[in-house]
Amino acid sequence: MNSIGKLGAMQKLIKGGRAMPAAAISDDSVLVKKIVAEHSPEGIEYDVRPLLHIVEDVLIYSTLSSDSATTAALTRADHVEDRSHRPGHTNMLEALSAKIDRISCEISYKTLNGVDAHSTTIAIFDMLTIYKWDVKIVLALAAFALTYGEFWLLAQIHDTNQLAKSMAILKLLPSIMEHGSSLKPRFDTLNDLVNNILEVTKCVIEFHDLPAQYITQDISAYTTAYNYIPVASYWATRSIVACAAQITSLTILGYEIFTSTDAWELSTLIFKLKNIVDHLRQLLNSCHEHIGKKMDAEAYQMLRELFSKPHTDNMKVLKALIYAQDDILPLYDGVTKKRVSLEPLRRKNVLLLFSGMEISTDELLILEQIYNESKAHAPRMESRYELVWIPIVDPNSEWIEPKQKQFEILQESMSWYSVYHPSLIGKPVIWFIQREWKYKNKPILVVLDPQGRVSCPNAIHMMWIWGSAAYPFTSSREEALWKEETWRLELLVDGIDQEILNWVKDGKYIFLFGGDDPEWVRRFVKEARRVATATQIPLEMVYVGKSNKREQVQKIIDTIIRDKLNTQYWSEQSMIWFFWTRLQSMLFSKLQLKQTDDDDHVMQEIKKLLSYDKQGGWIVLARGSHIVVNGHATTGLQTLVEYDAVWKELADRDGFEPAFKNHYDMVHSIVSPCCRFEFSHSMGRIPERLTCPECRRNMHVLTTFQCCHDEKIDEDFFVSTVTPPTI
Repeated sequence: MNSIGKLGAMQKLIKGGRAMPAAAISDDSVLVKKIVAEHSPEGIEYDVRPLLHIVEDVLIYSTLSSDSATTAALTRADHVEDRSHRPGHTNMLEALSAKIDRISCEISYKTLNGVDAHSTTIAIFDMLTIYKWDVKIVLALAAFALTYGEFWLLAQIHDTNQLAKSMAILKLLPSIMEHGSSLKPRFDTLNDLVNNILEVTKCVIEFHDLPAQYITQDISAYTTAYNYIPVASYWATRSIVACAAQITSLTILGYEIFTSTDAWELSTLIFKLKNIVDHLRQLLNSCHEHIGKKMDAEAYQMLRELFSKPHTDNMKVLKALIYAQDDILPLYDGVTKKRVSLEPLRRKNVLLLFSGMEISTDELLILEQIYNESKAHAPRMESRYELVWIPIVDPNSEWIEPKQKQFEILQESMSWYSVYHPSLIGKPVIWFIQREWKYKNKPILVVLDPQGRVSCPNAIHMMWIWGSAAYPFTSSREEALWKEETWRLELLVDGIDQEILNWVKDGKYIFLFGGDDPEWVRRFVKEARRVATATQIPLEMVYVGKSNKREQVQKIIDTIIRDKLNTQYWSEQSMIWFFWTRLQSMLFSKLQLKQTDDDDHVMQEIKKLLSYDKQGGWIVLARGSHIVVNGHATTGLQTLVEYDAVWKELADRDGFEPAFKNHYDMVHSIVSPCCRFEFSHSMGRIPERLTCPECRRNMHVLTTFQCCHDEKIDEDFFVSTVTPPTI
């Protein structure tokens, strides 16, 4: 073709491919009005993903080769996954291949005849009125892939195949390839546009694949996307026409024909499609978020129903809680240090330990001791139980490397099973354990029997109180243990300090005391020793701190050491922690069993001691196992100070024990202090009603915001960020 002929053809072709005036395309609704009006799908469902996979392969191989038709480009193409032979491809092609050929011919014909891009796009949609939007775009894209793929196939093999060489000459490919480096910006722009067309196509397909049962027209994002899909389909197809025009101009007019108008049009379309993709992705994300909430709520309800029905074994329940699929091994064996399936838990009593990443070393050490003792001493058949740690993390927080390392350290320290990774535990499970089993942020231990029924909603309390003696950790065992229990010193210190138990056996008088006031501690120890000497009783004393304020407790211990006070103390913070953990567990165990009546003497004494601790300080006087006084620090000190003046004669006559108790009761009745309790939201089962153990009246419920600087405060993220669906 001579230069005059090329110029005429160029003018005709560019006239057809050039974008419409800005005024004509300013309103997308005007452009798509006709195709929306004639959009009349027959209702036939086509799964176009297999066809898109083939088209995408063609475009990927072509894109890889656009750098240059060299051996290096071909080598990289060999590593692209081959998806051309998959089930469903043949049937799809048989149904739609004729339509693809016809569209390809239509694009070529109208492009060569100078028809403008908008009219060509409308003509393509006229051929596809009976198909849904995703099918329309994929068919148009497949038609373009025929031309685009043929162009690059000839470019790749024309040097090695005689047939390809002859065809390449007819299409001017040798001269085009000779100027590959100068044409590279043009190919790069073309490839960029093709990639954006693919992204739009995938968005439209993804929109059509949304599960209809979870999304309806009243969802604003869905409605917006539904109305925007025709616009996206139009511009994707319009871009396909522009790409086809570029390939046609290369093969018909030659490499030298490329104007600034062509470059502007391609850049404009790339910008347009990128905005469309961003908008569709935002809408799809909103839809997926809505669907996720619906599916999570449904899964939560299924969990509730699952636990309300009988089962032959525990596998359905465990799969629902941990991981339902069989494609991975969801557990980590703490003994073999290998991943395993859920099968080792089948038809066993399973203790599910739910906790965050903040579970302490003290808790783990005691749990391991109890776990090992129970395994060793339980009868063979009854020992068919396993412990599984299920880590609960904030699903909205980012899982970063430090968290992963913290998790791995915790997991490696456990000798029982654990969930392989926290991400396996979904939101519905978190909702379920939060609402049904009252988990907030403190560890709980839910016990399931071999059929998956809950035999105890939280066995952690009885573990802390009775250790392995609480086996098999069922609610009935918990009730039986409380029936056998009385208010005695062993209940308070069992398993913590053997020396105290020796004093109990020897029948000595024992003062346990706590507080955070150094001056009170000095005076109390001095007065207790003075009265013990005067009454000639064998007295032992132990400072056991407070339930919190570790720094102040350590200062008291330092004072005892520095001033050489005649009292023993617990130097290990773990001992103090375990004492108060057990005491709080006694309260929550009673609450869990609904044993909160005023006639429960043990419950009333537990409440007193916890209340006195919050009010500043406390004392417990025992003779051997028998607890004589469970009292407030100030009242106890006053009772000792008034020994010489008030109750010395009574002590000489009746003995130290009754005299001390009588005078303490008298002072206490005058002061008449009532009690106060503080329940953290992380504690889980907070009682709706509680009576004061002093006056036996119902206590008022108050909300307190407290800032503590010397103790670790747990973040109860579930209270604010993970809200279960309304039942």
